[in-house]
Amino acid sequence: MTLRQALGRRRTARRFLATSAGVASGLLVTGLLAAPAPAQPRTDSRTGTGPRAPIGTVARTVGDARFEPGPCPKTPEPVKALEGARCGTLTVPENRAKPGSRTIELGVAIVPAAAGTPKPDPIVWLAGGPGDDAVGEAKMAIDGGLNRDRDVIFMSQRGTYSAEPDALCPNIDEFNARVVGLVHDAPSTERLHVEATKACRDKLVGKGLDLSAYNDTESAADYDDLRDALGIKQWNLYGISYGTHLALAYMRLHPEGLRSVGLDGILPPSKGGSASTWSSFQQGVNGLFKACADQPACNKRYPNLSATFEKLVNDLEAKPVTTTVTLPGSDKPVKVVLDGGTLVNWLTSATHTAEAVPRSLDELAHGNPQRIAEQWAGWRTNPKGIGVTSHGLVYGVFCSEWTPYESEEQALRGGQKAYPSFPRSVQAQAPLLAFLRPDCEVWNVPPAARSIRDVTRSDIPTLALSGAFDAQTGADSGPYVARTLSRAKVVTVPYEPHVVFATSECAQEIAVSFFDTPAAPRTGCLSGLEPPEFEIGP
Repeated sequence: MTLRQALGRRRTARRFLATSAGVASGLLVTGLLAAPAPAQPRTDSRTGTGPRAPIGTVARTVGDARFEPGPCPKTPEPVKALEGARCGTLTVPENRAKPGSRTIELGVAIVPAAAGTPKPDPIVWLAGGPGDDAVGEAKMAIDGGLNRDRDVIFMSQRGTYSAEPDALCPNIDEFNARVVGLVHDAPSTERLHVEATKACRDKLVGKGLDLSAYNDTESAADYDDLRDALGIKQWNLYGISYGTHLALAYMRLHPEGLRSVGLDGILPPSKGGSASTWSSFQQGVNGLFKACADQPACNKRYPNLSATFEKLVNDLEAKPVTTTVTLPGSDKPVKVVLDGGTLVNWLTSATHTAEAVPRSLDELAHGNPQRIAEQWAGWRTNPKGIGVTSHGLVYGVFCSEWTPYESEEQALRGGQKAYPSFPRSVQAQAPLLAFLRPDCEVWNVPPAARSIRDVTRSDIPTLALSGAFDAQTGADSGPYVARTLSRAKVVTVPYEPHVVFATSECAQEIAVSFFDTPAAPRTGCLSGLEPPEFEIGP
């Protein structure tokens, strides 16, 4: 899901990204029209000679794709980073495999470089999700300094918030809010979950969407078409979370226009599925628990957190705890059911607020569920998360690229290997992927070509960034992808959760320096990083 930079900024980012990572939360829906930036002549990026208009100010048709300058894409809330952006629309076929396919429109925003003389190879931001809109993530990228001396390009991936048509399904977001009051893995919850998924599918098919065309293969082609339509010879990618999944597919399918690639919170297509999700969860959680054990005060007050957590999962799965909470800004009580599966999903996102995790688990173990219940309900019921995620893209990717290539038995074995002590009911539902298989059965799209699961082999300079507390895409994915990327630099940032660019100034420094010198990014800041100061309760 990301990221999700001073301590106050870090905590704010973690709260936001923990929400979006686990429960498809977003921001309040509004529109934004940004004025175009003043024209600044620059060298033509294709020929290297002569002045040319700034990227994104010229209409161009290349093959079946056309870029047209125009207003900036709508975003869920106003994004200050887009003020002065050059914007427009890319029109492409919905399904390139079908002659005569209808066209779709993808919103494009180009934030100019802060430097007076930008370098000719811009950076393209690939959003997380699947289902997040890159344009809405511009603040994260620009706050981290990614546009220091390069333009940064944001395009709404097909089906996302500012694309036309979109593949949003608010009914799924609304159901995700209801889940806080339901037993996580009960058959009745599964039935309601699948009903919501089918209603989403029926709605999108009724709008005329070809659901088989919402996947990495088509999206990678969209971005390559954008490069051609903007007249760019070569550019760089920076992908976060699911964006790394897309980036690795893009590197394999369209390598010719890529100068370098940054991967942050790595999700390799060749490993995508429930089993690897369990492995990632275990890595991130174990990293957090070890950091507590290494601090005398935390270890003394909260010894053996791993055993505490595993016992809680088993106890709660056998006998769920039901409580009510009142959330800020509301006087309406919210019913919350905490069972074993819920606790696993809470902790997946709670690694973004690592400082509070030991105390929260200890309070739950001593009969006080309020801290965890309030946090879980706050994430899930946030009204800003309604209607901003493209569930059509979520299922388009997962149901064509993941579930056809992982059996139910393989998925279960992933849970059993990571946590053999857990009840089977918990092991069967990977973190953040509950009921994925029955959902995909009703989504009913054909499997992607088996090649989508191929590892990416490339000599394109690549930065493989991970966080040691990442419970969504484990840090072992960095060395994994580097095995077949001959010019990869693997960096793990200690004490950080999923998508380190959002929470770590050190990670931002490493990423920005990588695009300057891909062979030697500056990593010296890693040696000065300190663990979080864990909360110690009475």
